Amino acid sequence: MRTLEMTVGTALPGLVIPLTPTFIISTALATRDFTPVHHDVELARAQGSREIFLNILTTMGLVERFVTDWAGPEALIRGINVKLGVPAYAGDTLTFSGTVAERDGDTCLVDVRGAVSLGAHATGSVRFSL
Repeated sequence: MRTLEMTVGTALPGLVIPLTPTFIISTALATRDFTPVHHDVELARAQGSREIFLNILTTMGLVERFVTDWAGPEALIRGINVKLGVPAYAGDTLTFSGTVAERDGDTCLVDVRGAVSLGAHATGSVRFSL
C-alpha cells in the first residue's frame, strides 16, 4: 500500500481532459443521456449553445476520478458536493485542481475545481475514507 500525503493544504496533481466531440458524445451515451444537446451540434446551437457540451453525469464521474486517481483504489467515496458553473463545450479543455481541506484520521475532504476557458465548470468537495 502506498503512502498518501493527506495533510490539510496538500495540492492534488492536476488532471487535464481534452473535450473532443467524440469524448462528449461517447460519455453522454455511456451514461444513457440521449438529450440532443450532448450529441447534435445543430440542435445545441439552435437552443443557444455554441457547441455540444458535457453532461452532468460525466462531470460528476470526472470529479470522482480526479480524487480517486490521487487517493488510490483503497479510497471509498463518502460524499460528493458539486456546484455546476459554465458549460464545458466540445473543443475546450477541462482542467481539474484540488487541495486537501480537512483530515480526520483516514477520512479526508478535498476541495475540487474543474475549469474550462469560460471559467469554473464544477466546484465543490469530495469526502472519502481509506
